[in-house]
Amino acid sequence: MQLIPAFLAGAALLATSAAYADSRVFIVANQPDGYGIDLCLARSEKCGAPAAAAYCQSREFAQAVAYRRVDPDEITGAVPKTNGSACAQGVCNEYVAITCQR
Repeated sequence: MQLIPAFLAGAALLATSAAYADSRVFIVANQPDGYGIDLCLARSEKCGAPAAAAYCQSREFAQAVAYRRVDPDEITGAVPKTNGSACAQGVCNEYVAITCQR
């Protein structure tokens, strides 16, 4: 009989840890704004951490666990190609992946 409460406690702990392990990757257009945040995010530098954290928190996630530049070829079907090039008419399409965790 003591096995049932122990099993229920273990199941509750597992469910709780699974909820905290929830993570999601957001692909964000990297638009140079003159402040350098875009470069920090794209280069995975420490200076990008506050921007990535704010992005995650604005989407109700607790923290950003990673951020990096993403090549358009890594994104399946969501980014239109411009004549086989990432740049068209002097405008480059660059993207940043931000991994958020609850």
